[in-house]
Amino acid sequence: MQVEIRTLDNAAVGTANLPDEIFAAPPRADIMARVVHWQLSRRRAGTHKTKGMGEVQGTTKKPYRQKGTGSARQGSLRAPQFRTGGVVHGPVVRDHGYDLPKKVRRLGLISALSQKQADGKLVVIANADVPAKTGAFAKQLRALGWQSALIVDTDPAAGLLLASRNLHRIDVLPTAGANVYDILDHDMLVLTEGAIAGLAARLGAAEPTEQAA
Repeated sequence: MQVEIRTLDNAAVGTANLPDEIFAAPPRADIMARVVHWQLSRRRAGTHKTKGMGEVQGTTKKPYRQKGTGSARQGSLRAPQFRTGGVVHGPVVRDHGYDLPKKVRRLGLISALSQKQADGKLVVIANADVPAKTGAFAKQLRALGWQSALIVDTDPAAGLLLASRNLHRIDVLPTAGANVYDILDHDMLVLTEGAIAGLAARLGAAEPTEQAA
């Protein structure tokens, strides 16, 4: 598949061949949903915690005698039915992550890339070298019409990271960090030529070739 290579000034500088097995595969919405759920589960801190009956402070003395009071029998003021008692089956500190097969994760990333290409939301740029000035970079993005974009580069330059870090909905990731959630969470997916080669190597596809304009 041939796509046009552009610059951040919106000038065409050539074409590149994208591997069809990565960028032209049938998108699987079910697989992408599984991968996104797996990612979000791994991000959860799992630090929520409530105290059970054995953890709350309080006396262990029986509140009153078993019989003859006319009230229901009680054994402890730390029981969950009392205001200061423990919580029944409350949350505990735990890891919410779970295992997902590598083949499913790989297919999810391929589906996300193919979905962006099919929607016309994938842009290939020659490089992502920009001055470390947020205002100048924001002006370029406004000219391109990108309000929400994920820029993926092999090794993002310091200037790009500095220029983009205060821009809302503009994020930068290295090729190794490209993931399904961030790709789908942004409107535009912007790949450099190096990122395409890195993704091809990461996903086990043939590296793309470039043709001069």
